[in-house]
Amino acid sequence: MSAAFDPVRMLRLVSRTFSLGIEELPQRLRDPVTVAYLLLRVSDYLEDNREMAPERKVDLLHLWAAVLEGKAPIEGLTRQLEHTDQSDPEADVARHAADILGLLRRLHPELQEIILEEVVASTLGMARWQARGPLIDDEASLDDYMFEVAGRVGLMLTRIFAWYASEIRAIQEDLMPLAREFGLALQTVNIVRNMREDFERGWIYAPASFCDRAGLGRFDLFRPDMKEKALRVVGMLADKGARHSRSGLDYIKLIPGRFPHIRLFCLWPLFFAIRTLALSRGNPEVLAREAKISREEVMRIIAETRDRAGSNDWLDEYLTKLEAI
Repeated sequence: MSAAFDPVRMLRLVSRTFSLGIEELPQRLRDPVTVAYLLLRVSDYLEDNREMAPERKVDLLHLWAAVLEGKAPIEGLTRQLEHTDQSDPEADVARHAADILGLLRRLHPELQEIILEEVVASTLGMARWQARGPLIDDEASLDDYMFEVAGRVGLMLTRIFAWYASEIRAIQEDLMPLAREFGLALQTVNIVRNMREDFERGWIYAPASFCDRAGLGRFDLFRPDMKEKALRVVGMLADKGARHSRSGLDYIKLIPGRFPHIRLFCLWPLFFAIRTLALSRGNPEVLAREAKISREEVMRIIAETRDRAGSNDWLDEYLTKLEAI
């Protein structure tokens, strides 16, 4: 492992908010979740890269999956990433893929199996969608895409939590469908907050069926004279995100209260997402730039939930409060 490799620093660089939840976890969970997250960021970098042609992305995603399955040497991937943007933290994660795999091999064999299965499946799902193209026809297609890039993450985390605690293992079957919904909730919000950026890199995740219902073509989403209709599409996506978010909260409420750190790890990104949706509804700025909540709001949500995570009634009330702001 290279001397310069620091997984905690790297985690904070690529996701300041998500790292807060990971660092809240007990060490036996923090290590596998950190490794899993960084492995998935390698996949994300290959999928989201603006400089690579789709065909090259597909090839590299398949190569990365083969590396994870032990069918190809890691050097075959990292050599092709040596000259990527040195100032981009996402590219830096990908260049350190060998170091991340080294951390993976230190984990319990069962954890290694769980992480590899889900990261490989997600990576191949990304490759399938890169080959399919940048346009989404309907909500079912959107759900399919979001499951590959985020729903599988929910499944993986649930399997890791079940490995960690027998009480969670006992309810794993009930948690799994809600874990998928949790992932879809977060990814729907990512789509809302990054609509403009995704459009500029050639992807339109707003389903054509949503655009049809609003009375505009999907290529007209960012036309100034179509702003009102485009905001109807944003509203449909926000409604969808809210539905998934309520199922995501049901997931958290099933986790026994004696695991407050797991609950907080799950609650924070979900509540950040719900707040982002509230800011996005009817907001024309969403069509111009990334929708983000402030650092102050992040810290307020963390402070307000830290001592109340064990109360399911309070969590229901707080979700409603965030939606109404």
